[in-house]
This record gives sequence, C-alpha cells and structure tokens, in this order.
Amino acid sequence: MMARLNFSGLLNNGRSDLPIIGEGVQPDMEAKLSRSVLITDGRRFTNDDPFGIMLGKGVAGALKLKPGDHVTLLTNTLEGALNSLDFEVIGIFQSFSNDYDARAVKISLSAAQELLGTTGVNALVILLNKTEDTDIIATRLATSLNSTELEVKTWVELNDFYEKTVELYKGQFGVLQLIILVMVLLSVANSVNMSIFERVGEFGTMMALGNRSNQVFLLILSESFLLGIIGSSLGVGAGILLALAISAIGIPMPPPPNADLGYIAQIQIVPSVLLMAFIIGLSATVLASLLPARHVSRIKVVDALRQNL
Repeated sequence: MMARLNFSGLLNNGRSDLPIIGEGVQPDMEAKLSRSVLITDGRRFTNDDPFGIMLGKGVAGALKLKPGDHVTLLTNTLEGALNSLDFEVIGIFQSFSNDYDARAVKISLSAAQELLGTTGVNALVILLNKTEDTDIIATRLATSLNSTELEVKTWVELNDFYEKTVELYKGQFGVLQLIILVMVLLSVANSVNMSIFERVGEFGTMMALGNRSNQVFLLILSESFLLGIIGSSLGVGAGILLALAISAIGIPMPPPPNADLGYIAQIQIVPSVLLMAFIIGLSATVLASLLPARHVSRIKVVDALRQNL
C-alpha cells in the first residue's frame, strides 16, 4: 500500500509558466506500480531524491526541459497561502495518454506535503497480485471502511479513458468475431451435408435390410454428435497451443486513441471462452445434420438404392 497527495499549480523554468497537475508519491513504491510507464529520458527518481521531479513528456517539451535542469513549482497551501519549492528534473516519462503527459508531474510525497503545508494524504493505493481480484478486494474494503469517511474506488472507475478504449476494441473485434462465426457455421454445415448426402446409398441399403427410418435418423445424429465432440476438442486444443505460441512471440499493436505509444498484446486463455467455443462447434455440427438426416431418413428405399449404381 502506498500514499499519494494530489495537487495543482504552476511550473516555472525561469522563462515561462505552465499549469500542471501533480502527484506526491513514494518513489520506490511508485516504481513497482508504474512499470508500464516509459522513461524517455533520464531515470526514475528514488527516495534519495527528496527534491527531484519527474515530468510528463508533454510538460518537458512545452518548457524545453531535460534531466539536470532546475524548475520552480508554485502552488497554494491548504490554508490558501502561496508556496514554492525548487526541484531538479530527474527524468521524463511517457504514459498511454498524451493529455496526461501534457500536464503531469511527480514529486516525492514529503516534498508535496511541505509544498502544501500538510502532513496528510488524499489517496491510499493498494497494489494487487491479480487484476481479477479487484472487485473482491474493493467490496471487502468498502465493507470494512463503511463507518469511516474513506471512499473506495477501483482503477477502472478512476480511468474513464480505459473503459472507452475497451468498448471501442470490443465493437471492432465483435464484428470480426461475428464474421468468423458465420464462416465457421457455413463450413461445418457444408461439410456435414456433403458427408450425409454422399452416403444416401449406404442408408438405403440399411433400410432395405430392415432398419427403420428413425434408426437411420438417430444414427446420423449420433455420428454428428461424435464428430462434433472430436472436432471441437481438437479445435480447442489447437487454439490453446496457437495462443501460447503467439503470446510467446507477442502481437505488436498500434497506439490506442489519444496516445502515440504502442504495446505488445498477448492472447489470454479464458476457460469460459474455450467452453463457449466447444459448445458452438458441437452445436453447429449437430444442428447442421438435422435437416439432412430428416431428408435422408424419409427418402424412398428404391430411390436411395439407385445412388449405389
């Protein structure tokens, strides 16, 4: 768990001012949370840099600053008085949001408290080992802190940009998913129909030997069911192997909206998705065989036997 203190103010490079939004953080602990943030110049600041400052790429560009330069940060204390401190630029960072980088700076928590004239913080950040535990931990914290004035917010609730980006990608990949699903269903139906109608003579021979039409119908469904299980199992297995292989290599992705920093995507293996794929493959095979099985089981024996000629 780490503490943060947020503030706003003016950053001065000796020639001009720039309005900024700042965070007072615990440097060494913040480094564990901000591993996805790219350091474009300089280095990350540490607890040994009490008056070091990290600048967003946009801030550094606007004020023409580089590591080693000195700046002055001006802000209001909690009582309303003006206060300023001098800092040395330690590093320049780039996140996934250009808007954030254009205004964001980070200083040590002790310096932020001195700047604002307080010993308090306004946020406590908890780092989890697994992202999927977010809702569970948030619910537990909300229950235990119900009698206090503290409010529990998940990272998803605090990041509106992330939710909108996810919705955009869901829409794009949803269309591709639908197209692929239709192609799979048509391919399965075509294969099943060809397999059944090529064996009309065989089914005619079975009925000539005394097998009833409903027995032929059930036989075709049983075969399709077994083929569906075998095919779906092989498909899911091949999909898992391909997902592992592709994830090991990585998929270079273009930058999302409002960003110019791409990322390497991986394929996540989700049991519920695998189960759904298995059910779709099995259901498609069985459903595609219903009409052909019904047609073949009702064909006249004489007409069916002619297919053997």
